[in-house]
Amino acid sequence: MTTMFPSPEWLEKLDEKLNSDAQYARIARNWEGDMCVVIEPGGPLKEQLFYYLDLWHGKCRKTAVLKDLSEVKPAFVLKASYENIARIMKGELDPMQAMMTRKLQVQGSMAYMMRNVPTVLDFVRCCREITGEILK
Repeated sequence: MTTMFPSPEWLEKLDEKLNSDAQYARIARNWEGDMCVVIEPGGPLKEQLFYYLDLWHGKCRKTAVLKDLSEVKPAFVLKASYENIARIMKGELDPMQAMMTRKLQVQGSMAYMMRNVPTVLDFVRCCREITGEILK
């Protein structure tokens, strides 16, 4: 049940995973905040990619692939190169370390993010579990 990353199918599978995963629902039950993940070109990715996720109390209310950030005003914008996102997805780069070293740039309340580290880490676990082949 793994899916090629990044792709619209991957985002759809992530939506299904977040809404069916009991552990994520429990850990993220107090999370309030939508996000846009901006992936910068690199490797096989030739143009910027914008993934939108509306995360609310342990559920994902909506996902979308956007043309640009003007379509939404999310609580968080996470931005990284394709290479760094791929390393996070493969488990080679810790997401919190990536934030602290600015390999994963965060716009939004870093304090809120830090108060909710278990939610962030479990979100990444869900991402990793559905990620199949990562393009080289």
